[in-house]
Amino acid sequence: MSTTMQINLHDIVSEVSAAFARYEDALVNNRVEVLDELFWTSPLTVRYGATENLYGIEEIRAFRQARPSAGLARTLRRTVITTYGTDHATAMTEFFREGSSRTGRQSQTWVRMPEGWRVVAAHVSVVDLA
Repeated sequence: MSTTMQINLHDIVSEVSAAFARYEDALVNNRVEVLDELFWTSPLTVRYGATENLYGIEEIRAFRQARPSAGLARTLRRTVITTYGTDHATAMTEFFREGSSRTGRQSQTWVRMPEGWRVVAAHVSVVDLA
């Protein structure tokens, strides 16, 4: 028996978009407790950053606690949220910081857990784009 994956169900896209917006607000306002909440509390959670590789929620939390809280404002562009069924999604975006000529890229994999939508994997990179 074959099942068809439903891509971008309106209600699910709205849920993930709200979680993504909450994450972005917490990021630029250094609300570490919200950032911690939105990452899956697991040693299997991975976050590759612009200058660090973090394995497990404890390393991610330690990084967030030590990170400077200044200069976090950014502008997002070309954000694409795609949902796969009712429990899985990806969020991809480009970002720019004032005074920088570099382009940031962020990708997140979101999964609906019993406690709500959580990031289970993330990657951030910064590149020079012509």
